[in-house]
Amino acid sequence: MRIRFKPWARPELEASEFYIDNPEDYKGKWKELFKNNNPIHLELGCGKGGFISQLAVYNPDINYIAIDLVDAMLGLAKRKIEEEYKMANRKIDNIYITRYDIERIDNILNKEDNIERIYINFCNPWPRGKHRKKRLTHIRQLEKYKLFLSEDASIYFKTDDDDLFNDSIRYFESSGFKIEKYTYDLINETSFWENIETEHEKMFTEQGIKIKALIATLES
Repeated sequence: MRIRFKPWARPELEASEFYIDNPEDYKGKWKELFKNNNPIHLELGCGKGGFISQLAVYNPDINYIAIDLVDAMLGLAKRKIEEEYKMANRKIDNIYITRYDIERIDNILNKEDNIERIYINFCNPWPRGKHRKKRLTHIRQLEKYKLFLSEDASIYFKTDDDDLFNDSIRYFESSGFKIEKYTYDLINETSFWENIETEHEKMFTEQGIKIKALIATLES
């Protein structure tokens, strides 16, 4: 998603207690940052924060790391997180957001971080053949995730794109993940998971585009 430059975003992020500007310094040390042994879940490409803000505030016993590459997006995510926690009358104590290139994610996480779940929501489908290795579900990326995922960790994936979804099923299976469940019509699978609708999801659904989703587990 393209978004206009927001001059306030960088100063607000730098002043935020839950923004990390140097994530490489925390490789293998994220549990120390959270100061507890709660499970850590990760969202790749958090966008404006509508998903992760609700997820984190509803689950105080889980720690969350949300990553995006664009300051403007992270600035909006920061504000959304603050809004959700304020409404819940909760202190922001189980989430950090950071700016980083997800293609290099193995530079900021390792096995010591023991990530138990990854969320990937409506990532760029990169439809052209030569660009497909940039997909967040591509085998090249999945192999990097395996460097920091815990045993039996899971990946929750949603997309509107049929080709990306079908290719991703093959990517997961080729990389040693088991597809626990999948659907080509999430809105009509009410018991599929406890879904939080993202901004993209609402937009696509209103356009009559079916949402595809899956849960893949890393086989030990």
